[in-house]
Amino acid sequence: MPRPAYLKIADELRLGIRAGTFPPGSRLPTLAHLSETHGVSQIVVRQAVAVLSAEGLVETRRGGGTVVRARPTVRRIAMDRYRVETEPQVTPATSFTHDQGIGWADYRLERRYRRVAADPELAALFGLPAGTALLRRRFVFFARGEPQQISVNYLPWELVAGTPVADPAREPWPGGTPAQLAYLGHPATRVEEAVRSRMPSREEAETLRMGTGVPVITVTRRMIAGERVLEVCRDIVIPADRVVLDYAIDL
Repeated sequence: MPRPAYLKIADELRLGIRAGTFPPGSRLPTLAHLSETHGVSQIVVRQAVAVLSAEGLVETRRGGGTVVRARPTVRRIAMDRYRVETEPQVTPATSFTHDQGIGWADYRLERRYRRVAADPELAALFGLPAGTALLRRRFVFFARGEPQQISVNYLPWELVAGTPVADPAREPWPGGTPAQLAYLGHPATRVEEAVRSRMPSREEAETLRMGTGVPVITVTRRMIAGERVLEVCRDIVIPADRVVLDYAIDL
């Protein structure tokens, strides 16, 4: 069965983008030009552009044509990333600033705190009864002014109520959540993470300034001290085109 014309055009444009013929920030040829070049209607060309848009390769701007999206910087996240938060540092740092390769001055954190009751899923992750009071903290992480990550984490209310950890004005906190748990007298001894992928919600895509068609990596995290779960992050959300997860297992 012959390959549809719009897919052939999408293939050609995709090759041009990857080869650098159409570098990031440049405009693709106009619909009229592509229509004439390939001998098809503009409707067919629009279908081809829609394919590239769904792949996150281009974006259409009102009055600005179709533009090749800039390739975001890919950062690698390794299993030992939390060591920067549990070992003494000469300058303030967190696992996020370490991953991004930025200094404290280039780091910004938007935060929103509120008290909530644990739903059944959170209760199971904590090993606590449903309805247990928790502190919910939603963070948006910025590196050099650009939003890179959303994190929603929970801490037992009885552990943090009345402490600086429950004060949003104290953020960002050098050392992040591991340093906060240590400050409370419960240093984490284990970190567990479960990784999934999905498409972002509209709010997530807008907050992280994502291109159409780009999925996100989500990480559900638990920080544990001994047998007690002291933090659940549901979830850490990162655009999939900005991250590589590195895992190493010693045998």
